[in-house]
Formats: sequence, C-alpha cells, structure tokens
Amino acid sequence: MSNFSIDTLGIVGTGAMGRGIAQIAAQAGLTVNLFDTNPQAVAAARQYLQDTFTKLADKGKISATDAEAALARVNPCTALEDLAPCDMVLEAIVEKLDVKRDLVAKLEAILRPDAIIASNTSSLSITAIAVGAKHPGRVTGYHFFNPVPLMKVVEVIDGLSGDPAVGDALMTLSRRMGHTPVRCKDMPGFIVNHAGRGMNIEGLKVAQEGVASFADIDNIMREQAGFRMGPFELMDLTGLDVSHPVMESIYNQFYQEPRYRPSPITALRSVGGLLGRKSGGGFYAYVDGQKQVPAAVAVPSARPASVWVSRANERGHAMTLKLLTALGIAPEAGNAPSADALIVVTPLGLDATSAALMEGLDATRTIAIDTLLPFEATKRRTLMTTPATTAAAREAAHGLFGSDGVPVTVIRDSAGFVAQRIVSTIVNIASDIAQQRIATPTDIDLAVNLGLGYPKGPLALGDAIGPDVIVEVLRNLDRLTGDMRYRPSPWLWRRAGLGLSLLSEEA
Repeated sequence: MSNFSIDTLGIVGTGAMGRGIAQIAAQAGLTVNLFDTNPQAVAAARQYLQDTFTKLADKGKISATDAEAALARVNPCTALEDLAPCDMVLEAIVEKLDVKRDLVAKLEAILRPDAIIASNTSSLSITAIAVGAKHPGRVTGYHFFNPVPLMKVVEVIDGLSGDPAVGDALMTLSRRMGHTPVRCKDMPGFIVNHAGRGMNIEGLKVAQEGVASFADIDNIMREQAGFRMGPFELMDLTGLDVSHPVMESIYNQFYQEPRYRPSPITALRSVGGLLGRKSGGGFYAYVDGQKQVPAAVAVPSARPASVWVSRANERGHAMTLKLLTALGIAPEAGNAPSADALIVVTPLGLDATSAALMEGLDATRTIAIDTLLPFEATKRRTLMTTPATTAAAREAAHGLFGSDGVPVTVIRDSAGFVAQRIVSTIVNIASDIAQQRIATPTDIDLAVNLGLGYPKGPLALGDAIGPDVIVEVLRNLDRLTGDMRYRPSPWLWRRAGLGLSLLSEEA
C-alpha cells in the first residue's frame, strides 16, 4: 500500500464525535456513509446534520446550495456491509478494546484490502486495536476533539504495525477538511491527553496540600499565569466521570510514573457524584448553570512601615524593586532588614520557610511573592506566608501589593507557589514527550495550543519564561519534596544548560 485517495468516508458510531466528523467531511466534499448499530441514531444524526447545515446557511457561513450539497453527500446506512465502497472507515464507538477489535475484523471482511480503518479512540492503543487484523498496516489512529467543527486539531497516530503511507494520507485528508493534523507515536494519551496531565494533576496536588482553595488556584492560573481556565474550572467543564478515569488510565499505562500520579480528591468526588457542571455541582456550585464564585477578599488598609527585599534571587529582586517603585515605595537598601521592616523574598521552587531559613531571616515578618512572570504581564499577584508569619505582616503585605487595584491572592506556604509548580510541570511533561520522540516539538506545541487552548504551546511557554528558570523551579521542588514527579526531563535540562530553545531538535 502506498497511494491512498480518500473520497468516500464511512463512519461507524453517530454520537457527538461521529456527527462532528461527518459534518466537516461532507462540507469538504467527501461522500459520507453513516452507520450505527441503532438505526434511530443514524436517522437522528442525519437530521442533526440537516439542521446544522441549515443554521450555517442562515448565518451566511455557507451558501444554501453548499448546505444542500453537503447534506446530499451524507448517506444513512442500515447495515455494516453498506460501507463496502468506502476508501476509509472511521470508528467512533465505545472505548472498549474487544469491541473495537471485533469491529476491525468485521470491516476487514467487507472492505477492499487497501481501504483504511481508523479509530477515533482517545485512550486505547492503536497497536492493540490492530492486533489480529489481516492487514494491520491499514489500521491507524485518527483522534478528533469535541466539538469537532470548532476544535481544529486532529492527532494522527501511527501504531507499531502501521503503514506510514496511511498516516500520510490522513495528514492530507485533515487539511482538506480544514483541520490541523499532528503526527504522533502510539503512546498512552498520544499528545494532548498526555500533555494535559500537568495542569490538573499538579493543581490537585496543590489543593491536597492545603495551599489554597480551588477558586484561588483557578484565579492564579487564569489571571497570573494567563490560562483560559484553571484546573478546577476545566475539570468541572469536562466532568470527573471523564477526567478521573483518564488520569488513572495514563498513570497505569505508564507503570505508575510519578509525573502522572492522580489524586484522591477526584477519586472521592467522583464516588460522591460531584462530577461538575453536568451534575449541578463539582469544585464549584452551579445555580441555573451559573458558576458560584466566592466573593473577593477586600484589600486591607494596612501598609508596612518599611520594606526590605532579599537578594538571594537576583532576577526576583530586580522585578520586585521595579514593582515597589511603581507602587511608590523605596525599599531599604541594607544587607539585612531593619527591626520593623516587612521582609519580602522571591524564591523559585522553594517555599517561604526555606527562603527565610537560608538567609536567617525573621519568619514572622517574611512574605514571599511569585516572580515567575513579569508583573506587568499579569493580572494578579500571589503572596505566600510562612507558618510563622503574623497576621499583621500578612495584612500589610496584601495592602501594599494590592494598593494599585491589581488583585492579590495570599496562599499558605508551598514549594513553588501555585503558578511556578503548575506551569513548570506543564513544560516538563511536554519536554519529556519530546524526549521520548512521541511527536516533534512543533507538533507538541501545535496540538496543545489548539487542543487545550493554552496561551502558548508548552515548549514556547518554557522558552518565554526561560528554560533555566523552569529547571531551577523543578530542581528545588524535587530537592524540597523528594517527589520524583518534579525531576526535570533531560530534554529540558540539557537545552537549559546549552542555552537552546525547547523547540530545538537535534541535527
């Protein structure tokens, strides 16, 4: 097999994914043969497509003629044998390996030998699905995201027995349908579900350690780190009935790799039925579909008599001096703080306690501020107390750093604050996907950008912050916690040491 022309596409399974794929295929000029074991589901899917094309025409997105032509290309099928003329059949059925293998065997008895059989699986191995096939080379992974017409990325997955020419044909087909294809090896989670581990799993670890509330963590990730949603908003949207099993599946498929360790928080909440929006309550309560958010804490009127900033982290020291100047504060210039000064530390990957102890500072007056990202680029500031920090010192720091109207979140002591931990974990996992050669650095960033809506691809994000900064955060987290989840990927620490971009490939 070498040259594939795909003009007739069969789709087995007419749920949300099957319908979405049928829509973009029909609009791209392909003939689409729809089959489902439930005949009513096929009729409902075709009616849905008719309504969708009509709406698109009414809105002026496509012409009425094109809408009619697209619908005319969608053929409802009553038997699997009706898919015999297809150049390719894509299954979007239940995520059960034995059911998918059984379907492959049935399709092989119907289709011509060079017709492609693709799976839209999000969690199963393409290699495993192809086991037992007479022509395993034509079995491939083709993973779309919901809603298909809006999520413009698709993963093309090469199984161990796959013919590379089949993947090439799907790359071409994707572009014809207006999607951006990314190519990857058959590994758990492929690219997007693999790279997405960092946000949710580290967010859960922060919450489990009692560092901050769900809402505070989300606020920090959204307004300080610049993500569209924080981890708990995201899990409420997806639903724990979907996201928790994926966490467990990827963790176990990688043989308990610590980077992917799930949390008892989601296990417990899943059992308790707190699934998210779909159950009316999750990490947030929902009233008439509206998320209920706790009221913001008022900015205290207290201010410190004077401020001293640690020089232990030169980068953080310079950033904080610049911010204080903008706030109209002239910090103390001495090598040690005066007796009544608020002490500000700027650790990377360390907690406020360690930062204070390393310099012999008075922990009762010590406050840490997160300097991962430039203050002018963020819409929120994060402060962190030691267990010994007095209420007066905390209030004075909050009052000072919130005096220009920028919201401030005060968290309990944590190695690496919140944004440092989660962002560095996201960058580290993406680096390791590159290290394992699961996909190219460019495709990793493309997939995550389009599939997860991050502000930048994770490798570009690491470059923007500085790979050396990310490595420092991770090494300090690793040293302080002893948790292997924080060990930096060789892809990351080698490029940081050599001053190379995380997107750079080897010659």
